[in-house]
Amino acid sequence: MPKDAAARKEQDDEVKDVAGVAGQRLKSLIERIERLEDEKKGLADDVKDVYAEAKGVGFDGPTIRRIVKLRKMEPEKIREQDELLDLYKSAIGMG
Repeated sequence: MPKDAAARKEQDDEVKDVAGVAGQRLKSLIERIERLEDEKKGLADDVKDVYAEAKGVGFDGPTIRRIVKLRKMEPEKIREQDELLDLYKSAIGMG
């Protein structure tokens, strides 16, 4: 048994309720969080790979990221942001 696995097995044997804290329930929740964090990292790596693929075929990554962000927004919110951007650009002599 690998060293980490042996240590985890020893910890598993020590799970108990302490001062009103349900040890096994807490351990179960923590393990679920750890699994989800691993999945999240895997998904983030997959997204990174897709952006790299897009760049490899000539697309601009920051522009794609902006479009992805915009597609999540309500049209009214996009319009407000565009108007504010135009106002600020005018205020500093850019437009």
